[in-house]
Amino acid sequence: MCPMKYFLLLALFAAPIFLFAHAASWNAVFTPDHVTIEMHREEEIKLDLTGLQDGEVAEIAVKVAADHVAEVHKVIPGREINGGSWSGYFNVTAVFLGKTDLFVEITMGNNQKETSDEKLSVTVIREDRVVDHVFTYTVAILVSILYINFGAALDLKLLKTIVLCPVGPAIGVFGQFVVMPLLSFGLGRLLFPDSHAMQLGMFFTGISPAGGASNVWTAVLNGNINMSVLMTTISTIAAFGLMPMWIFTLGKVIFDQGNLAVPYERVGTFAICLVIPLFVGLLIQRYLPRVTRILVLVLKPVSALLILFIVIFAIVTNLYLFELFSWQIFVAGMGLPWLGFLIGWILAKVFKQANPDALAIAVETGIQNTGISIFLLRFTLPQPEGDLTTVVPVSVAIMTPIPLFALFLILKIKERLNRGRRELIEEKETADLSIEDSQETLPQEEKNVKNPPEMP
Repeated sequence: MCPMKYFLLLALFAAPIFLFAHAASWNAVFTPDHVTIEMHREEEIKLDLTGLQDGEVAEIAVKVAADHVAEVHKVIPGREINGGSWSGYFNVTAVFLGKTDLFVEITMGNNQKETSDEKLSVTVIREDRVVDHVFTYTVAILVSILYINFGAALDLKLLKTIVLCPVGPAIGVFGQFVVMPLLSFGLGRLLFPDSHAMQLGMFFTGISPAGGASNVWTAVLNGNINMSVLMTTISTIAAFGLMPMWIFTLGKVIFDQGNLAVPYERVGTFAICLVIPLFVGLLIQRYLPRVTRILVLVLKPVSALLILFIVIFAIVTNLYLFELFSWQIFVAGMGLPWLGFLIGWILAKVFKQANPDALAIAVETGIQNTGISIFLLRFTLPQPEGDLTTVVPVSVAIMTPIPLFALFLILKIKERLNRGRRELIEEKETADLSIEDSQETLPQEEKNVKNPPEMP
């Protein structure tokens, strides 16, 4: 029999004994075993080490898996070990939003290192500031007012008319609630393959309806404002059913993969909170016509105020979010709305829509109500995920106006050039007319000099 076979059998039986003999017999106990700390604050943790070998340990260090989330500076010299154990305290400092683990690393006299199986889970959340509560409640109030205005401005007769020829609005709703959710889901998986929280931020932004910004930009770019308002109204109403549908179907894939609980109750509450102001607007339209006229007049200003408030206030109060900005965040912020504009325009032209209608459809498809997505993320997700994921809609809100503003400048330049050409043509025509008029008013002698009579 081959002697190698005996060596293999010996190794097979001896390996478990060898590993058991050399396995780390010490353990670490953190008290508490989980801690939640606000950014830039410290928390004191108790550490108990037992089963250590006196004289064999050179150094003990407490380390953190992700030093951008939390910091620990604790090194214990081996000489402090007494009777094979050590007990004491150390401080952990919260650096930035996120989650990480702390563990103990022991360096032996021969420079061999061992790490503890026990870990301390650390969660870093945003500090509780008054300005954050003001921002959240103000957005909620502005969104409620906006939906009251939508209810008051909703033209039921016009809706019935559009049903007879719903091509344009149907394209807009399809782009808003089919193209954008699928696009946001795909981009999220592509750009953030290892971050389910960021995928949710992307997806929640994609399933949000178009806001009043689409109406404002459509009017500024000389699109069909009536179709824009109608599509916004339809998408707002459809959002009550389609947003939960997407969250509980395609969104559930992200929740399940990220080990996050689907917030059924909170999403339902959110939908009800949007239905109530819309119903209030319908009641105002029915019983208070004078108030309705006022609400319709302030619809665009309120929409513009909501846009400016969310973008400016969110940037000012959440400057820390820019620390999360990476090339993926920039691409996400540009990709979702810009591809939405392009796909919306292509769909509209495929179905032979006029340019003003196609422009309204493209703008309606690409613009998302980031205020709703921010509010939904913070309302449904636990911390710090609720804050971390808002970087995506904030990025989308910043990047969305760029191509629209560029188009506005192009249209203005083109308009100015056309106006200049028209002025030149008008000046030339005026000059020609003045020459003709001057010739008609010349005395007969001067006319004869300029145009002598023909000789017989």
